[in-house]
Amino acid sequence: MNKPQHLDDIFEDWPFDPGSISVRLVEGSGDREVIQMRIEMGVLQLETTGRPDGEMHGEATTYLSFLQQLRDKSKEPFKLDEDQCFECDREFVQFYHRRICWLALQQYEFAVLDADHSLALMDFCRDHSADEEWTMSHEQYRPFVMYHRIQASALACLDSDSPEAAVESINHGLDDLRNVFVEHEVEEQFEEDELVNRLVELRESLRSQFDVGKTLREQLAEAVAQEHYELAARLRDELAERSR
Repeated sequence: MNKPQHLDDIFEDWPFDPGSISVRLVEGSGDREVIQMRIEMGVLQLETTGRPDGEMHGEATTYLSFLQQLRDKSKEPFKLDEDQCFECDREFVQFYHRRICWLALQQYEFAVLDADHSLALMDFCRDHSADEEWTMSHEQYRPFVMYHRIQASALACLDSDSPEAAVESINHGLDDLRNVFVEHEVEEQFEEDELVNRLVELRESLRSQFDVGKTLREQLAEAVAQEHYELAARLRDELAERSR
């Protein structure tokens, strides 16, 4: 008996909700888990490791890894051609979909990893593209990817029962985000940026909810700003001890 080709049963059991991101982890063939994301016209299925569509490029599990191998073997300065740019675009979209799936599933460490991949792919495109306009079409989304990464990193810290580390993770992320604004000569827009304000709101809500005062790094920055150098030295020692 032939298996049905339609997906009617899936759609009936799992209706599309335009007001939320509908995601689930299910068991695929070969004892592997796959992510399914309900979209208006159907279902996206994504692999949980490697490239979300499962496509391999030689032995490389992502197109970024494949490009890095090509660059390392090239005897000439490496530049992306039109077909390679197209494949990069595909990988950007796939990792975006999986990143928002991980966030919806509250699998924050995996969301961090996928955000890191997208940022590394952006770096590669920036460094090896011959088309500045194409490069900027991706660079404009760097703050958004960083926002997801900072958010996920902080919430992963909460999963480890470390609210202070979550606050510090947001502070560190905001510093990195400010550097991007400085690099693109729009630092004056930083304080008013919507994503920045969302992260600040998240940080302050964590402080309030978990009764987190000023972190050691915040105390250190304040001591240096007020020229309390003896206190700053003690705080540096305490930070170093924590690191060890």
